[in-house]
Amino acid sequence: MKILFAGRPGYDFPAGLFGICREFHYLRALKKIRSKRYPMERHTYRLDGGFSFESGGSVSTLEVGYHTSPTAYEKGMKVIWICHALTSDSNAEDWWPALVGPGKLFDTEKYFVVCCNMVGSCYGSSGPSSIDPETGKPYYFSFPKVTVRDVARAFDLVRIHLGIDKIDLLVGASMGGFQALEWSVLRPEVFPRAVYIATSSRVSPWLTAFEESQRMALEADPTFRACESLKGGSKGLECARTIALLSYRCEDGYIRKQSEQSDDVMFADRAGSYLRYQGNKLANIFDAYSYWYLTYLVDSDNLGRGRGGEVAALGMIRAESTFICFDTDLLFPPHKMKFMSENVKGSVYHEIKSHFGHDGFLLETDDLDRIMRPIVEKL
Repeated sequence: MKILFAGRPGYDFPAGLFGICREFHYLRALKKIRSKRYPMERHTYRLDGGFSFESGGSVSTLEVGYHTSPTAYEKGMKVIWICHALTSDSNAEDWWPALVGPGKLFDTEKYFVVCCNMVGSCYGSSGPSSIDPETGKPYYFSFPKVTVRDVARAFDLVRIHLGIDKIDLLVGASMGGFQALEWSVLRPEVFPRAVYIATSSRVSPWLTAFEESQRMALEADPTFRACESLKGGSKGLECARTIALLSYRCEDGYIRKQSEQSDDVMFADRAGSYLRYQGNKLANIFDAYSYWYLTYLVDSDNLGRGRGGEVAALGMIRAESTFICFDTDLLFPPHKMKFMSENVKGSVYHEIKSHFGHDGFLLETDDLDRIMRPIVEKL
C-alpha cells in the first residue's frame, strides 16, 4: 500500500480563502452546467422477469434509471462507471460538474460514461415511491428493503444489458463507494481499476446512529405512516436532512461558512437558517419514503457478510485500487479508509486536507482531479 497526502498551499490560512474559492468554483460550474442541455442521456432498464431481494420479497418488474454518454456503446470503447451518493441521481454531470462532461476528467465525449440511480431511490429506479401494479398506488412500506448487494446486482444487470464486458474504471464516492466495493467483489473480473472515495466497507455504529436518528425524525411526522400521498412525512424529511447535514461537514466548515456577520447578534441564526433552507430544498425534490429506505440501505453496508469478514472480502478485490479520503470526514475518517487500503493488495491511499469534511468529495474537485487524472490517462 502506498500512502500519499494531498493539500493546497495555504490550507491553514485563517481566512480559509482557498476553501471558499473551491466552493465558489463548484457552484459556478454547477450553474454553468445547469444552464445548458446535458450531454449525458437518460435511459431506463426494465427487467420484467422479477427481481428478488436479499431481505426477502420481490417485485415483478424492476426498473433502473441511468445516464450514459450520448454516443451508443460499441465494443472497444473505454468505459467509466460512476456510482452516486445518497440523494444524488444518475446524472453525474449535474452533481459533479467539475469532473464529468465534455472536456472534463470523465470526458463524456471521449469515454462511455455511465451512472445508474440506485434501487430504492426516487429518481428513475424502482423503490417505495414506484407504483405497485397490484394496487395502482405507490408501494410505500410494502416495497422490500434494499441492500447494497441488491444495488450492485441491479447495476450488473444494466451492464449486461449494455453489452459491456469490462468497465475500465469504476468510481464510487460516499454511498456510491459502498456499491463500488460490493460490485468489485461480486464481479472482480469486470474491473481492472477502481477508485473509492470517502466511503467504507462496513457501516460504523456512529453512522448507524445518524441513520436511526433520521428515521426517528421521519416517523415523528404523523403524515408519514398515513401513506396518503408521496408528500407524506415531508416535515420529517426536512428535519432528517438537517441531521444528515451535521455529519456531512465538520465544525471548521460551519465556522467558515455559517458564522454570524455581526458581533452584536443577540440570537445566532445563520447556521439554523442554512439547515432549514437545505431541509426544505430536499423535501421539494425527494420523498420521505425513499429516504427512509435509503437509510436502511446505508445500514446494510457490510462487504464481509457471508464472505468470512471484512478483511477477507477486501482481499477478493482484484482491481488496481485507489482510496481517497478527507482528513476532516466525520463519517469515513482516515483510519477507516487506510484500513481498507491496507487490506487491498497493491492499493494506493490518498488523504486530502479539507475544511469541508465529508462534503469534500463534492467540493475538493481540484485535488480529486489531480489524483485521478493519471489513472484516467492510462485507460
